[in-house]
Amino acid sequence: MTTPTTPIRPTTVDELKDLVGRELGPTEWHEITQERIQCFADLTGDHQWIHVDPARAEASDFGSTIAHGLYSLSLGPAFMESLMAFDGFAHSLNYGYNKVRFPSPNPVGSRIRMRATITAVDEVSGGAQVTTTQTFEREGSDKPILVAESVGRFSE
Repeated sequence: MTTPTTPIRPTTVDELKDLVGRELGPTEWHEITQERIQCFADLTGDHQWIHVDPARAEASDFGSTIAHGLYSLSLGPAFMESLMAFDGFAHSLNYGYNKVRFPSPNPVGSRIRMRATITAVDEVSGGAQVTTTQTFEREGSDKPILVAESVGRFSE
């Protein structure tokens, strides 16, 4: 079993380029509780029963409530900060996502974590655009719950 790592600290575009192909992580485990699912539902207004009605969800094919896919995705920036510190750059901004997939459910009571692979670093005006494949895994499952291609912008 792999243990979580200390964040790497690139400070230049060239150092970012040296990271292409490197897997970072995994992060620490994050527990999926009904309280957290409910808080996300309240924050976003997404109260679909499969997320917030444990009795009804127990009778579903999933056997319990499941976390919103976007709840899992929203953990990506914090997970990424635990893998790579951005303090060597004037700015680091979430630029978006090229692709997001939720191949497996994330049931209440799960523990998840993330691994990230830097897949591209392209120079842009004033810095770099970094593409990272983020893979979210659930403890005890061989199939990821989420795979996302995240894009960030870093200014020197």
